[in-house]
Amino acid sequence: MKVLQLCNKPPYPPVDGGTMAMHSITKGLLSEGCEVRVLTVETDKHPVCTDKIPEEYRAATHLESVYIDLNVKVLPASVALLCGESYNVKRYRSEVFARKLKEILQQESFDVVHVESIFLTPYVPLIRKYSDAKIILRAHNVEHMIWKHVALSTGNPFRKWYIKHLALALRAYELEHINDYDGVVSITSNDASTFRELGCRRPIVSIPFAIEPQQIATSHTEPASLFHIGAMDWMPNRESIDWLLKKVWPVIHRDVPQARLYLAGRKMPHSLMHTKIEGVEVVGEVKDANRFISDKQINVVPLLSGSGIRVKIIEAMAMGKAVVTTSVGARGIEYTDGVNILIANTPEEFACQIKKLVEDQDYRTQVGMSAAKLIAEQYNLKYVTDRLIQFYKERLEQ
Repeated sequence: MKVLQLCNKPPYPPVDGGTMAMHSITKGLLSEGCEVRVLTVETDKHPVCTDKIPEEYRAATHLESVYIDLNVKVLPASVALLCGESYNVKRYRSEVFARKLKEILQQESFDVVHVESIFLTPYVPLIRKYSDAKIILRAHNVEHMIWKHVALSTGNPFRKWYIKHLALALRAYELEHINDYDGVVSITSNDASTFRELGCRRPIVSIPFAIEPQQIATSHTEPASLFHIGAMDWMPNRESIDWLLKKVWPVIHRDVPQARLYLAGRKMPHSLMHTKIEGVEVVGEVKDANRFISDKQINVVPLLSGSGIRVKIIEAMAMGKAVVTTSVGARGIEYTDGVNILIANTPEEFACQIKKLVEDQDYRTQVGMSAAKLIAEQYNLKYVTDRLIQFYKERLEQ
């Protein structure tokens, strides 16, 4: 099977949840004998780091990139606002990217064009014109829901109004174009249900993020150490850390005074890097995320908004770490509360769950081992890739 994978940001190196999800698709398809070609958007925020891409990967994927300027511009944003267009999507329209895509489609034939995210939907008509391939959308999130939740939590009235407009425009776009595809692959069953409720009539399947087995760290961890790791230019992560520090940490620090919290992630805001809160250390971007996770005991993810699945939670669980998160953070994970993950939706619940894990080492170890077992069984790369390929085959037979 021959697949053209269109990415809205470089899938390699896998530095955040989105790139890791895309890279796992590429790696899984290649491991199952598929031919994969990758065409990606690159931006100022997400450049292609040529020196970090192995030659083997380049040879296998024929990776090509096209730069698109996604920086917010007042005039185009204002025009989109007045016209009721989704500026989130409009920014991805590029004649240069369209020419490169057309060139690839004229040079080669593909069985499937796998489109990462709704933001590349403007290129579907071009794909239809120059290819007979089945077009599959990989929906990482129900995008407008993220913006809707961010708008609700925004205090500034003008910013709140503008973000709400972005959410409404994006929702309209998702509703109008979700049926442009031959099939939709959501990351969670919740997202699949939402797409159906929004009017998706195309075949849709829920296939989670895949991960390769990690070595489980059971020793050499700092006692009573909590950690959060995630890209801080993703608004739900920033929102969750603000809530963690303002509402949750004071309760934890009061009830579990020996606990220490480490915050890591790309694009850490200047204000956070220089924060002075007792028991909290902001480390910013780390060179070795696995080492950082391995050295800590408990992953805290107080996510308040967002859809899709939290890749960093899956990673931590795969490494045998106990995870405390909200009901929102655990969406898409086939968990059992109290067995392989702990759910807490209030500051008091967070403190209670963390105190339990800190004081009962056997219980913490048991939760971590159960988490690792769950991920190994249901989120391994081969199992997930086989399901994706089967979905491709079913669409090709239609």
